[in-house]
Amino acid sequence: MLPRAVPGPLWAVLKRVLLALAILVLSAVIVYLGRDGYKDSSGRPVGWLTAFYYATVTLSTTGYGDVVPVSGTARLVNTLVVTPLRVLFLLVLVGTTLEVLTERTRNEWRLERWRSKVRDHTVVVGYGTKGASAVQTLLKNGFDPASIVVVDTDPVRIAEANRRGLVGIVGDGSRSEVLERAEIGKARHVVVSAQRDDTAVLTTLTVRRLTRRATIVASVREAQNAPLLREGGATSVVTSSDTAGQLLGVATFSPKVGQVVQDLLSYGDGLELVERPADARDVGKEPRALKEPVLAVIRGSRTMRFDDDSIGTIKQTDRMVVVRSVPDRPGDRSPSAG
Repeated sequence: MLPRAVPGPLWAVLKRVLLALAILVLSAVIVYLGRDGYKDSSGRPVGWLTAFYYATVTLSTTGYGDVVPVSGTARLVNTLVVTPLRVLFLLVLVGTTLEVLTERTRNEWRLERWRSKVRDHTVVVGYGTKGASAVQTLLKNGFDPASIVVVDTDPVRIAEANRRGLVGIVGDGSRSEVLERAEIGKARHVVVSAQRDDTAVLTTLTVRRLTRRATIVASVREAQNAPLLREGGATSVVTSSDTAGQLLGVATFSPKVGQVVQDLLSYGDGLELVERPADARDVGKEPRALKEPVLAVIRGSRTMRFDDDSIGTIKQTDRMVVVRSVPDRPGDRSPSAG
């Protein structure tokens, strides 16, 4: 399901009715203007009522034959104008069937076009509270809505994703055929936000079997299931229940600390955590000497805390996790930096 504007059924029917009436009125006006070229079997002159009557029986192909064109001009007008209007009128009457066929063809063409062009996109499996929050953070961080594919079993949630400009797929994200429809092999990021831990584990295993290149970020409720996700191929695992519980505990005995942590986790407002590459101003300095507070330094496959003595000074190839205020966020940061 690709995002698009969908008119309501009442408006669709009303448009067809108005178009049919417009064709009928146009045909009646044409007949009335050329009324001298028509003959009524009753012998009465052709007026507005007869013109509408003739237009109705002609457009509906009923054709009683009591009003007929007799002049050459009238017959020429019927051939070149009224007959095409009759065809158009019939098309409007059977427009529902034609619209279904046309819409199906259009959707298939749009899907094939999307599949041929999609690259390095993000697949979000599960569009509940966690999945929707993850998508909102991605969008605030500069991700293009068209580059996010949502997979969920609930059509209502997929419709909501479509309204936000996202591509949606109705289906079970733990099944290979559903993930293949999301072009999982071309994806750059995969977010697994299933409601159940067993579903999250199965989905992660299936995703990793289909792609080796994608970064998989998965969420579980219980910490004891986190090792299963890591063994199944998850790059990063977030324990939702433990994290929420720890935040509640911190906020209980230190409300201000809880507010700061919540601020850091809420992207786009106040403070935020940012992963960025080291620039020329950072190279050769210790993490403590930088203007932005550095929480961790990523060097190769290692992630070192700011107080790790093995960091030494910042190198050109390092990446850093820093705390940054929103007003100071540069506009040219790439989507992958957040």
